[in-house]
Amino acid sequence: MFFKQVWRNAASNRKDNGLFFGSLVIAIVAFYTLLSIGEQDVVRFLATIESHAVAKLLQLIPVVYMVSLFFVFFLVYFACKYQMDSRRREFGMYLMLGMGRGRLFVLLCCETLWNSLSALLIGLPTALLLTEGISLATAKVVGMSIVGHQFSLSWNGMGWTVCGFVLVQMLSMMILCIPLGWAEPAKLLRTDAREGQRTACKSASIFYFAAGMVLLLTAYCLGIFQLKNFEFSVVTLLVALGALGTFWLYRGLGGFLDRHIRRTSRDQVGLATFTRRQVQENVLSQHRALAVASLLLLVSLSCLAYGIPVGVGQAEGQGAAARSADFSLLETAEVSESFLARNDVQEMIQTAYPVYLGSVSIFDPDHPEQYDGDGVPVTIMDYTCLERVAREVGGDEAAQYPWNGLFDYAIPVSTYNRVLKGMGKEPIQMEENEVAWYTNGDHYTVGITALLEQAVKRAPTIGINGKEYTFLPTALNDNVVADRAISLQDALVVPDRLYAQMVQEMDRTMPFCWNIRLSDQLVNKRGLMLAIQEMTEKLERAGVQNYDSYLKGMGRNLFYTVGISYLTIYLGVLFLLIANTVVGMKFLIQQRKNKGRYATLLLLGAEVEEICASVRRQIEVFFLLVLALAAVSSGAAVLSLFQSSVRGIFLGISSSFFQVLAGGTLLLFAGTEAVYIWVVKRAACREVRILDPTDRR
Repeated sequence: MFFKQVWRNAASNRKDNGLFFGSLVIAIVAFYTLLSIGEQDVVRFLATIESHAVAKLLQLIPVVYMVSLFFVFFLVYFACKYQMDSRRREFGMYLMLGMGRGRLFVLLCCETLWNSLSALLIGLPTALLLTEGISLATAKVVGMSIVGHQFSLSWNGMGWTVCGFVLVQMLSMMILCIPLGWAEPAKLLRTDAREGQRTACKSASIFYFAAGMVLLLTAYCLGIFQLKNFEFSVVTLLVALGALGTFWLYRGLGGFLDRHIRRTSRDQVGLATFTRRQVQENVLSQHRALAVASLLLLVSLSCLAYGIPVGVGQAEGQGAAARSADFSLLETAEVSESFLARNDVQEMIQTAYPVYLGSVSIFDPDHPEQYDGDGVPVTIMDYTCLERVAREVGGDEAAQYPWNGLFDYAIPVSTYNRVLKGMGKEPIQMEENEVAWYTNGDHYTVGITALLEQAVKRAPTIGINGKEYTFLPTALNDNVVADRAISLQDALVVPDRLYAQMVQEMDRTMPFCWNIRLSDQLVNKRGLMLAIQEMTEKLERAGVQNYDSYLKGMGRNLFYTVGISYLTIYLGVLFLLIANTVVGMKFLIQQRKNKGRYATLLLLGAEVEEICASVRRQIEVFFLLVLALAAVSSGAAVLSLFQSSVRGIFLGISSSFFQVLAGGTLLLFAGTEAVYIWVVKRAACREVRILDPTDRR
């Protein structure tokens, strides 16, 4: 009988509080997804390339897990408090019928454990499917064909998910049961005294509302104009101003709503004035909860706005379609040619070619003695036209560019065209009097890079050894070797004849490396990852040690995608879940405290559906008050990211694609909010429909 009652009560709780139960399932999925990162194929692969970085990532997981537990505890606490308040009379009746307090406590614990087990039975299989999908999708977006994928089950992640989840459930229940153990049955059977309508001090509300607006605007300006390199003092001040401004704004919002209601109440009919007064009361009594929820949504949207472009930008900008070569052999010409001549190697290769890259000795009039003798060609460059055009385009910003020492390297156009051919791109058509600007590094700020790209579009000229050469109107940035970590700050792509005049003899006759592009048939059959690993084994068996692989660049790309994007999206989803649950639970708790008002409306002749319509409107406005400020603050936060030192993460995404990405994220967020609002409306209207009109206590 006891366990039948436990099962019946637990089922009723899940049915009556679907918002809470659904949030618990999502929290379980999030916990396991986080804790099982180390067991995923893509991370195991990463550990073989970026072992140090992966080790740091895995060390960070427990910290994020503990922070998540802290926030989930409050989510569970508020939801359990709502459930306990709704069952006060039930508990009082149990005690009146002779149930001991200890047995009542055991009953509640068993119900909690049964609900936890139900959530785990739904959440863990969902989490397993999600993690497998993430592992496959992450590898797919970076150009890895998934061959030999193995199903991964993290027993460690599952154990910590169960332990942490049950811990916060039981801890919340124990804290809430303490006052229950001291309460008399008569007190539980009687509805708690209701709070009266709170009033707002006019002068105080004006001060807090105005001061909150000023602090928030100051924080927005500070973030947009001063958050360049994330200095500790600036970040601390920004967080303090933003948090305090949010709390003060909501504290003064009740008085602002009061004045608005007074101006418009005379023209209202039906329950319109009642609805607005209820919203005002909710704001006055729950202004701290509104502020916390708004800040949590701000953090959530900021994390999503950062994490999604990191992952998608890395995938789009450095995926398989962007790879120029699979291997770059840095051995001598004899060793490289001997290896490439092997039959078992040739059948795996689509193309192999030497890469010529030479350093340029630029004449410095202040130190002419450095270029005497040794047969080293000295190149004299005149940047006057390029500098003038850049200044016309960028104004004073062009002065930040280090003009002296520009173009320390040269690349013959024949080499660059071989790179393009290997990538399936059209070769460059270059005349003898033309050159092209090449850059593939992160040595300059985004503004300077964009400045020079605009400058070369105007086809400026550059003087080289007394002759004038015109820049092609397009900047070049395809990597000339397999690993993107090997990049040039600046270089000139020049005709082959000019290259021979600018570099020393060794750079003209000895290639910098040999590039290898694996056969498309092999990649399609085996997958890029396994094909590169197979070639790596051949290189090691042949004793070739000096080489770079596309896997190294892919490893860094995967680390950014999995490490930064994964964690920020995880935190964004978790904070979104907690913020919405807190807002919904706070409204439902406040509604239950004031249910006598709804009973009075029934006695006065109001229809049930009319009251439900009022409740729905209250919920919409209540959520809107949180979402509006969170949306404005998150917009300022995202704009601050564009202005700060992390703006480079958005460079891998075209503006049109970023707009589609932002629109999709916004639609997903709006859909999530719509679901939460619908669930809260459903729960609130159910409370109205079961009201007893005679219960006005």
